[in-house]
Amino acid sequence: MTIKLEEVAPNCWRVAKNKSPEKRSHLAFPMIISDEMPPTEQVNGQFYTSKSEFRKVGRALGLVEIGTEKPKQTVRSTAKRETKAARMRTLQKAIAEYKAGRRPQSQK
Repeated sequence: MTIKLEEVAPNCWRVAKNKSPEKRSHLAFPMIISDEMPPTEQVNGQFYTSKSEFRKVGRALGLVEIGTEKPKQTVRSTAKRETKAARMRTLQKAIAEYKAGRRPQSQK
C-alpha cells in the first residue's frame, strides 16, 4: 500500500485526499424543487403526478390552492348581533303570550 503525498507549501507535505468537484453555485446547497409529486386526484377525477399540471387544471376549474396561510375566520350567523336580537324578541313574545293564557293546541 502506497501513500501519496502532496506539497502544500515549500517543504510542507500532507497525505493526498480525494478532491471533491468544484461547486457550481456560491450557495452551500442549492434548493431544488421538483415538479414530480405522488399521484394526486384532482376534482375532475383524474390523477396527476406533475404539480404544474395539477395547478393548471385547478385554476381552469376556478379552484384556489391554499398553502400555509390561515383562512379568514367566519362569523357564525347565530353570533351576529341582529340574530341574537331577533331571537330575544321571539322569546319575549312567546313568554308574553304564555303569561296571557294562550297555550298551543296539542296535536292528537
